[in-house]
Amino acid sequence: MPDVDRAAAGRAAIAARRARAAVKQAVHHRLRRALDVAETAWADPTTPEGSLRVRELLTSIPGIGATRVARIMAELGIADAKRVGGLGSRQRERLREWLEAREGAPSRPVSRLVVLAGPTAVGKGTVSTYIRDHYPDVLLSVSATTRAPRPGEVDGEHYYFVTDEDFDAMIERGDFLEYATVHNASRYGTPRPPIDAALAQGRSVLLEIDLQGARAVRAAMPEALLVFLLPPSWEELVRRLTGRGTEDAAEQSRRLDTARIELAAQDEFDVKVVNRDVGRAAQEVVELLAVPGAPSARTRS
Repeated sequence: MPDVDRAAAGRAAIAARRARAAVKQAVHHRLRRALDVAETAWADPTTPEGSLRVRELLTSIPGIGATRVARIMAELGIADAKRVGGLGSRQRERLREWLEAREGAPSRPVSRLVVLAGPTAVGKGTVSTYIRDHYPDVLLSVSATTRAPRPGEVDGEHYYFVTDEDFDAMIERGDFLEYATVHNASRYGTPRPPIDAALAQGRSVLLEIDLQGARAVRAAMPEALLVFLLPPSWEELVRRLTGRGTEDAAEQSRRLDTARIELAAQDEFDVKVVNRDVGRAAQEVVELLAVPGAPSARTRS
């Protein structure tokens, strides 16, 4: 096989593994029903759901271990290597009946606050912007900040740009879910009323935030799902930070020191997503939100 073809095949294999991992995470965190995954696989076996092994799907269900999965598959007459999309009609029916008995009727969609954080320059803003542009059903929380707008940023869309006096007044009124000083400079805060209103209406909300803010949200709302966005490598993170040209050399050095500390906190988070490709990273985050529009994202290869 030519080197180019081998490299392309390797990238495709990595992408397929990541897509299957996103499906399993969604089932494990109860954001998707295993039966929904199976139905998607049977409708189109070429999807990530279709290429998932039955054993992997069942193991993803909370409370079911590997030993029990082996017993269930033996009872259903399904071989260990079988993929969900490759099941025969009788096997599909037996698995469907088993999942229906376990999961019951479809429940009301879960509304959830999903918090996206990560080290500086990892691309949190780029991923959230991609989600806003390509997944209109996702509700993005807009933070308030005392820093000045960067080129292209729009007040009320990217941030609420406020004065220090306005920020103090919001603190006094109890308007923030969390707030903090970032990089020993500007202050950032998350207005809580819009989030509470959306969750009460059954909508999920995506909040892009820094590490300090994510910890504060976890303390205030333990039910929130925390997602850590990782760079493909440290070298790539350095390239992204120095390449964007928005900070001088001293500021770049300070932010890289901060990034090292932030990367060490990744195990505090519920889910990790590697930002190799913006579109694929966005797809994984949308999977976790479980909002309308996510099914079409799941079928991308």
